[in-house]
Amino acid sequence: MSKGTNKASNALNELRDMDELANGDSPIHRLHPLVKFLVTIAYIYFVVSFSKYDITGLFIMLIYPVLIFSIANIKVSTCFYKLRLVLPLVLMVGIFNPIFEGRAGVVSMITLMMKGTFSLMASFIMVATTPIDGLCAALRKIHVPSILVTLLLLTYRYIGVLVREVAIMTDAYKLRAPKQKGIAINAWGSFLGQLLLRSMDKASELYNSMQLRAFKGEFFYASQRGLNCLDVIYLVACIGGFVAARFINLTETLGGLFV
Repeated sequence: MSKGTNKASNALNELRDMDELANGDSPIHRLHPLVKFLVTIAYIYFVVSFSKYDITGLFIMLIYPVLIFSIANIKVSTCFYKLRLVLPLVLMVGIFNPIFEGRAGVVSMITLMMKGTFSLMASFIMVATTPIDGLCAALRKIHVPSILVTLLLLTYRYIGVLVREVAIMTDAYKLRAPKQKGIAINAWGSFLGQLLLRSMDKASELYNSMQLRAFKGEFFYASQRGLNCLDVIYLVACIGGFVAARFINLTETLGGLFV
């Protein structure tokens, strides 16, 4: 098997792994998708709202993702492995702060890194415990435009098709240039052009299939249950905890209890 095919297979395997995580069974998985979406948005909002010099106050927000990972039976290491390509970019945020702000810049740099990492962890929790259909249905319940929701759903479902096309084209190119490493720069234009044409053909076939199944511009998601008591308790408890962590320095308060 070629190197390109291996990369494509690894990408497809990771997508399947995410689907398996999202279809797991735990108290977090069984929560209503809309509740998990709202909690994630609230968590990111409160994390971002901390002062860029408030490390101790922000640190307490780590409790939420670590606790939810434990309840959902998902290893924290799995989160960091899946986000290994994004985390370095997040960690680079504020990397020049020490140059412009001196010692205070070191604090602000660490705080920005923590904010980015915590936000990614919360987003991963939502995606890893919620099937894409459930997440899209939740977005429609809060009136996110159907075209955006449909685009999200189709992109997630059929990105594997695009990866396969790239693998096929890469293998074909290597057969014509077996001694060449990678794709030559002068072939990038034609390669991307062929990929675009093949993608348009696949998209046309897909759309024709959708029309044969009575697609009218919006998917009809499977009917979902309404919110129950546990959903409401989880929503209120999480947001209440975020508010307390934001406006009360729980780190100093808890530390003072043991002094």
